[in-house]
Formats: sequence, C-alpha cells, structure tokens
Amino acid sequence: MTRIHLLLDEAEKERFRRQANREGKSLAAWLRDAAREKLAAVERHMHMSTVRELRAFFAACTGRETRKEPDWEEHRRVIEQSIRTGFSAS
Repeated sequence: MTRIHLLLDEAEKERFRRQANREGKSLAAWLRDAAREKLAAVERHMHMSTVRELRAFFAACTGRETRKEPDWEEHRRVIEQSIRTGFSAS
C-alpha cells in the first residue's frame, strides 16, 4: 500500500465527509471508491445497449445526487427576480 496526500479546501472536504458518512464509509474509503468509479466509467465509455443498463445508469446518478431540484415555483421566482433586477447568473 501507498499513502497519498490530497489538498482540499475545508468546504469541499466537509461535503465529501458528509457524503461518506451517509454511505457509512470513512472519508478515505469514499475517496478511493469515487476514484475507482470514475476510472471504471472512463474505461467502459458508458455504452448502454439494454434497458437494464439504462436503469443501472440512472440508479447510479440518483445515488450520486445529494441536492433536490427546486420546484417550478422556485424557478419562476428566480426568473421573475432576474427580469425585475436585470441580474444574470451567466
């Protein structure tokens, strides 16, 4: 085994740690798993040819997401505020 050191800002480290905790893993185990998952995705090029593979893909996406999409009313409030103030997020 080899030890490596990563430089992370505190906010990023805390986000990773919270997700690791939700998954019942240590931060180090979670980071190792994340790296393996990324490498596996690159190696297989995400070719999906069956409904089963598509469902597995969406299940993996759902497992990665931690935030909830705002409902339409929230989107609408942001749009209307932007129109009133001339603010652009881009």
